[in-house]
Amino acid sequence: MKREWFLIMVAWAFALVSTLGALFLGEVMGMTPCLLCWYQRIFMFPLAIILGMAAFAEDRRGAVYALPLALGGTAVAGYHTALIAGWVPKWWVPCGTGPSCSEQSLEILGGIQIPWLSLLAFIAIAFLLFSYLKKTRS
Repeated sequence: MKREWFLIMVAWAFALVSTLGALFLGEVMGMTPCLLCWYQRIFMFPLAIILGMAAFAEDRRGAVYALPLALGGTAVAGYHTALIAGWVPKWWVPCGTGPSCSEQSLEILGGIQIPWLSLLAFIAIAFLLFSYLKKTRS
């Protein structure tokens, strides 16, 4: 097994676990996502498909296509994390009706909130994709 292939497999595993976790929270636990959570899902869900196809086809182009999604998701998740931490002024909150983007009620693993986990997943995927692309540079 090539080391480069392992990097893309791990990135796919992060995307798949994140996608399944988001679906579990929404569909099984009945938690309605806020607007920023929807945007993060828009970036994460295609990653699970693109990286899965790239990993099993050993196709470098999948990582190239996935990298902008991972970076966009990192930006949205970073903003959402800053919003929850109180680093963003209240008048910058993009949410209107529906669940609040700045007040998260679900904490897991000893106080870690969902947007923080999302940010970690996007950063890990982006790092793995950068490493993969660097090692497979032609």
